[in-house]
Amino acid sequence: MRGTLKALSALLVYPCAELQAATGEIRSVLSAERALPPQVLESLDVLLRRMSGDDLMDLQAEYTALFDGSRSLSLHLFEHVHGESRERGQALIDLAGEYMKRGFVISANELSDFLPLFLEFLSFIEPTEAREWLGRPAHVLVAMEERLRERGSPYAAVFHALVLLPDREADPQAVAELRLRMSAEEARSVDERWEDAPVTFTAPNPAPRPAGVTARIRTMLQRDSRPE
Repeated sequence: MRGTLKALSALLVYPCAELQAATGEIRSVLSAERALPPQVLESLDVLLRRMSGDDLMDLQAEYTALFDGSRSLSLHLFEHVHGESRERGQALIDLAGEYMKRGFVISANELSDFLPLFLEFLSFIEPTEAREWLGRPAHVLVAMEERLRERGSPYAAVFHALVLLPDREADPQAVAELRLRMSAEEARSVDERWEDAPVTFTAPNPAPRPAGVTARIRTMLQRDSRPE
């Protein structure tokens, strides 16, 4: 399962030329481990084909619109659980502490609850423990899969794969509550987009994306990719 977790982590980072070049390796790792059913691999292959064949700027624009432009699709797990409350800060510290206890040092410019980073961490620990950890945010993964399917996004296949890997199913009540919260967040985002914005005559340079995880894609797929 280790290689599968690394591959799914790679698919959720900001698209770049290195990721496009690695799609063949990602496909090979997913096929070799057989941790996922054939129909799920077929759905993931749709995303892989798009990742390798589409224009990079289009891929980046789609990723930004999905995961940066919508609170309900944030890749920071604790944002869905704690919002911007003080509890999120402590949860981030606690999770970073769990990483450090296992010798996993965060070198990327990211918070500890960033999903690709979390998945990379899980790929380093024992598969049984990794399944247990992945089951904790299962309700978040289910709700995000549903949102992505509603939008017709091939990224939904990644979340469907993540939902299947844990040994336990998501709590239906937790999923229902998160659906309501996501709908409210989506409505609030729409209202904010319609608010009058100040007039400017020059556009600021876009903030650089964190490159630490993406730059290690090939290494991630080559390390510890032995089957469970």
